Amino acid sequence: MKKFEEMMENNDEFYFDTEELEDIIVYYLELGDFNYADMAVNYGLKLHPNSLDIKIKKLEVLLEWEDYNAAKDLIDELKGSSMENTDFLVCYAKYYSNLGNPKKSIEICKKALELKEEENFLHNFIADEYVNLGDPFNALKHYRKALKEDPTDEYSLENCMVCFADLNKSEEAIAFLNEYLDEFAYSEVAWFEYGQFYFNRKNYEEAIKGYDYLLAINSNSVGVYANKAACYEALGQYKKAIEVYEEMLELEYTKAFTFYKIGLCYKALKQPIVALNFFQKSLREDPQFYLAMMEQSYLYEEMGGMTEALHFAREATYLNENNLDYQKRLAFLFIDSGKFEESLSCLKKLVDVEPSRFYNWYAYSEVLMLLGEYEEAIIVLKEALKSHNRAELYYQLSNCYLNLKEQEKGVESLHNALELDPSLVTDMQKKYPFIKDEVKKVKAKVKKKN
Repeated sequence: MKKFEEMMENNDEFYFDTEELEDIIVYYLELGDFNYADMAVNYGLKLHPNSLDIKIKKLEVLLEWEDYNAAKDLIDELKGSSMENTDFLVCYAKYYSNLGNPKKSIEICKKALELKEEENFLHNFIADEYVNLGDPFNALKHYRKALKEDPTDEYSLENCMVCFADLNKSEEAIAFLNEYLDEFAYSEVAWFEYGQFYFNRKNYEEAIKGYDYLLAINSNSVGVYANKAACYEALGQYKKAIEVYEEMLELEYTKAFTFYKIGLCYKALKQPIVALNFFQKSLREDPQFYLAMMEQSYLYEEMGGMTEALHFAREATYLNENNLDYQKRLAFLFIDSGKFEESLSCLKKLVDVEPSRFYNWYAYSEVLMLLGEYEEAIIVLKEALKSHNRAELYYQLSNCYLNLKEQEKGVESLHNALELDPSLVTDMQKKYPFIKDEVKKVKAKVKKKN
């Protein structure tokens, strides 16, 4: 590699035999450096223009470049001499796979299997293509064959479990896993899958057993501690969950999320001050960790610290603007603290993103009226009425028109409101005193008409 790179940098020309060039090309392909792989291929063909092996490597590079026209020409050139070459057949199959023709790809892979080479890889390839066809039954067959060729193949093992899940064969899945563990008792992947299998079925005690076996094999599996702690949380055993998270802290480089999870456990244990302490530790680790910010907001609200609750909710929402739950909470806290104008940007976002939710419109127009922005409220209400023919909106619209001295429109809106839901009128009169006198007149007209 060093010799090749020095040659390219100094614009020299050295001799490499075909095996050396293949190794160089494979190195760059595995590294994902397709420019250098391409240079190595072209140089190789300059030295060995008739080398089938280097031409096949060129085909690999063309497929990585997604240059399918050139790949097809090269396939046509090589087909006559390379149909007994596994590497060529794999490229040939990959060509059809990339073009979205998994059936043809499978056909070529099955032909390659007859050569009795790379059987583990080919069975995985075939299985992946069956997954693309939405056929988990046949995919499972080939993942199992791949695993038989290489029992340590984690990819095959994981995908076997995925296929069992897709086929809803839970009994067969756990029988398969237990059989595998009988033979390979120290497989970390198998124990992890065992834990996940029972976790997904809410059998948390059995899941913990699987995670414990895994941690006995490898005590540095950080993610497994998190899964084990989640089991204890699901069982309501928060103190045990905290113990596991504390073990996890000793292994982690970034501790913000774990401090946050410990905080949630103390919150569940009704120890808000301790919980708050851990959320603060989380933020010291990562000052932009908005989950810890919002949890602090909830705790301060519970403790009556509304100023702090608003501050942390605002910071969390600023960092995660597309979270609609955060926008709703921030709007509520702004309104609760009398900061109506500040709530408008949150409410505007809610009606833009969730126009189908009636109460987003109702709250938005309500705040506009509280601010005396009746013209703007009318625009919002008319837009809301296009998809929500609700009495509440007509009561609000009536209030807006009457406040703007547009009597006729106010009465018409009130009439619509009373027709849709007269039972709301008492509450609406308390909220909007302007409609009080008009209600009597409209009711009298309706009575006279009847």
